Amino acid sequence: MKGSYSAMSSRWRTRGSCGAAGLLCPLLGACLWAAVVGYKPVIIVHGLFDSSGDFKNLQRFINESHPGTNVTVIDLFDRGASLQPMWKQVEGFKAAIYPIMQNAADGVHFICYSQGGLVCRGILSTLSDHNVHSFISLSSPQAGQYGDTDYLKYLFPQLVKSNLYHFCYTAIGQRISICNYWNDPHHKDLYMNSSDYLALLNGERSSENSTDWKKNFLKIKKLVLIGGPDDGVITPWQSSQFGFFDDNETVVEMQHQDLYLADVFGLKTLAARGDLILCSVPGVQHVWWHSNETVFHKCMESWLV
Repeated sequence: MKGSYSAMSSRWRTRGSCGAAGLLCPLLGACLWAAVVGYKPVIIVHGLFDSSGDFKNLQRFINESHPGTNVTVIDLFDRGASLQPMWKQVEGFKAAIYPIMQNAADGVHFICYSQGGLVCRGILSTLSDHNVHSFISLSSPQAGQYGDTDYLKYLFPQLVKSNLYHFCYTAIGQRISICNYWNDPHHKDLYMNSSDYLALLNGERSSENSTDWKKNFLKIKKLVLIGGPDDGVITPWQSSQFGFFDDNETVVEMQHQDLYLADVFGLKTLAARGDLILCSVPGVQHVWWHSNETVFHKCMESWLV
């Protein structure tokens, strides 16, 4: 492969076809390199109240660092539709993503932002023949959400975090996405018995599918968990790396969580394989993660080859 690249580059040099002032040389070289290397397609799944148009900067970062990469931002469940139940979103995104996977013989990468990170976990757990290499979870509440944020005040103006469980842990509440991963540390029994989504994915509620889900999830090659202390929305921010509150609202880091210690869905296995990467970046507010070039270069770029 390297020989082919050198030979073609040599022919181009002898023809002198770089254009005025050699301005075309870098572009031609980048395109040729992309064709030779063959970067895997990147699939982006947005979060709560987002749409595909919000990820232009991230698309640009990817194409500047890995020219020729096929980047697809899935245009589903935009804005208010992102409040629909998580399992419904999983099935919808799965149907849109599966053809991209089928056309990518060498596999694909996922970048899944905020709520989208939980959607992607549902896809990876339930799709037995996925070919995802890097699963990049970008500031996603992987261990759940429990905080009085602006999102909460907008959605439930009469409620605060301490009493939202009255609504979320009901059949009606479970029809709203945020309630599917609302994790009240003071009402764990209600959470485990009522959560139709996160408690199942995290093995906190028994499921006959848990063994298959773990097997499917572990087909990924890398799990990259990105978050930071100045996020301002994901609460606690360590949830983006599977840390969460105990019943005193003290954060227990991932390595001390039961879901890790018991290797419920594969975190400990990924760590033992060397395929679990944590990337923490201070100074980034939640809405800017996908537009921050430093975050891209530090936490994502090297896992998109």
